[in-house]
Amino acid sequence: MNRRNFLKQSAFTTAGTMLIPHFLKAYEAQMMGQTAASNGKIVVIVQLSGGNDGLNTVVPYRNDIYYRERPTIAIRPEKVLKLNDDIGVHPSMGPIKALYDEGLVTVINNVGYPNPDRSHFRSMDIWQTASDSDKYVHTGWVGRYLDATCASKPQQPFRTIEVDETLSLAMKGDTLNGLALLDPKKLYNQTRSGLVTNLSKEQPANQHHSVSYLYKTLAETVSSAEYVFNKAKVAATSTSYPASELGNRLKTVSQLVQSGVNTSIYYVSISGFDTHINQPGQQERLLGQYAEAVGTFMNDLKLAGRQNDVLLMTFSEFGRRVKQNASNGTDHGTANNVFLIGGGLPSKRVLNEAPNLTKLDEGDLVYSVDFRQVYATILRDYLGVDDVAILGRKFDGLKIV
Repeated sequence: MNRRNFLKQSAFTTAGTMLIPHFLKAYEAQMMGQTAASNGKIVVIVQLSGGNDGLNTVVPYRNDIYYRERPTIAIRPEKVLKLNDDIGVHPSMGPIKALYDEGLVTVINNVGYPNPDRSHFRSMDIWQTASDSDKYVHTGWVGRYLDATCASKPQQPFRTIEVDETLSLAMKGDTLNGLALLDPKKLYNQTRSGLVTNLSKEQPANQHHSVSYLYKTLAETVSSAEYVFNKAKVAATSTSYPASELGNRLKTVSQLVQSGVNTSIYYVSISGFDTHINQPGQQERLLGQYAEAVGTFMNDLKLAGRQNDVLLMTFSEFGRRVKQNASNGTDHGTANNVFLIGGGLPSKRVLNEAPNLTKLDEGDLVYSVDFRQVYATILRDYLGVDDVAILGRKFDGLKIV
């Protein structure tokens, strides 16, 4: 296989196909011998893709407007798992309510951004890049975190890991991307395939810049794959996780955390939350899977003595409209809620006011918290890094940490 065919056939945005010719082994050895500084704190991001209905997740169970606008899909007051005198969570979210009662959950209401976009793809891009809604940015906020923390050190993709087969925009930086993997052993084996031998025979003397960049990317990926694989063998969780997609992925995260992998941010996503039709059953199933997986994950970390070191943030690209549609579902909306769980944060609380259903924007909720305020607070106050350098400008922090 010649170099041109290799470059055409290799999917460089997916971790599983990234391989390394032997002439980059010296670079690999240098990289493996060093690690970037970290304050020991870890963030796990769980993305609910599709636009989760926040009003039926964090329920304003004393609000008459909520029940008037949702005559068949609203959660009845007697079924709501109450957090305070005004709001509670969906009845399928028992494990989240239990974590709240333990003092581990912070609920942030009305999270959004100016001039919201109701397109799944565009709104997700905005959340993942932390950009204004009229700006198009090619790097993600987690990727820029990686750029900033590894700027003066050997580049280390394993500092941010997405538990998936492909890498989302959130994880892509200017000079370095995060690492995508579902299984550390599988990734390690894939990076040792026979293609290495073919590449090693070419070793061009004068490489084009883009080719050199791709080879360097291969080196970084293979080094990270070896590092993660070797570390992951150190500890295996004995906790039984639910056999759901999110359960399996959070189990992988827990194993890597307990093994001491030097990763600061993990990224996990689950889909299916675009509930235009027959919402109640679908959302109940998905929120139940989410709650069960997160509850198991946090209890697993507690057994390992790591619960206060790991902060789990859950978001969705937008909420749904206040009024239900004619198909027993909800259509694309705007502001939504964010959960912060664990991390040694102050005791259980709902951080701010419930959604104001008397003041809507053409039928949609009006945001009061910019999502980048959440990012800024996590970056500056939790991870201890320069949030302005990563987000591009100053955002007021929240009184969370």
